[in-house]
Amino acid sequence: MKPLFHKVPINIQNTFGIKHNIEPNFGKVWHYHPELELHYVVRGEGVRFIGDNISNFSSGEIILMGENLPHTFRCSDKYYQQNQELEVEAIVIQFLPDCLGKDLFTLPEAYLIPKLFEKAKKGMVLTGETREQIAELMKKAATASHMDRLILLLSMLSILSETSEYAPITSGYAFYHSNESDIIRLNKIYSYTLSNYKKEISLEEISSISNLSITSFCRYFKLMTKKTYYDFLIEIRISHACRLLVEDKIPTEVICFDCGFNNVSNFYRHFKKIAGMTPMDYKRRYLLN
Repeated sequence: MKPLFHKVPINIQNTFGIKHNIEPNFGKVWHYHPELELHYVVRGEGVRFIGDNISNFSSGEIILMGENLPHTFRCSDKYYQQNQELEVEAIVIQFLPDCLGKDLFTLPEAYLIPKLFEKAKKGMVLTGETREQIAELMKKAATASHMDRLILLLSMLSILSETSEYAPITSGYAFYHSNESDIIRLNKIYSYTLSNYKKEISLEEISSISNLSITSFCRYFKLMTKKTYYDFLIEIRISHACRLLVEDKIPTEVICFDCGFNNVSNFYRHFKKIAGMTPMDYKRRYLLN
């Protein structure tokens, strides 16, 4: 889907932006911006959409996203029920590739930084000791000022450029140019699907949301997303099923119907196709880890 361009607010007193957000949820807008983004989910859980990838996120996750990589973090349904005691928390650092000066990364000591920025264009989920180190530095950066901010950012870039403790997120690079009509239409489709994935969504229903005929809608959605609407809907359902499996609170058969599948065999077939294993194997691997 073509996302909304997001203009990151500029503070002329700072070279880059740091936000420590505590809110009811992370919103719903699918967007992109020219700044790289280091995103630390301190508290919260749900499904994230980054580039062409749909996956779960949970507390403690740290992701580096490259410039113009579209993304959104859709929290679990419970975060949209106006429960004042339930909040999400995130520390977000956004910076332009040349925010520290165009000449800095041409220095011999900084030769790995441009390579890091290239890897970040596919998104990077941090793991292991690297994730722990970056989490501590981001917490310090959230309250730092003046030169300390710059030193902490350089320290993070140094660690990130040398680590192998990460997993790429998207299958390819994603650069987007949007027009307003596509933004409005696709966000309607996106929001409606995430709010109604548990029930049967017909092509007639979703195409009417888009103000298109069924034939035009199918052609349009495939052109915009490189996948069919049905495949998109199944990916969302499987992502939510993964979240329920690792929570290990309800039986797999109940999860099947709770995520919008009408029979268990159909659920197992789609789950194995997308996750590469059965639901029980997925749960077992997560619990072992």
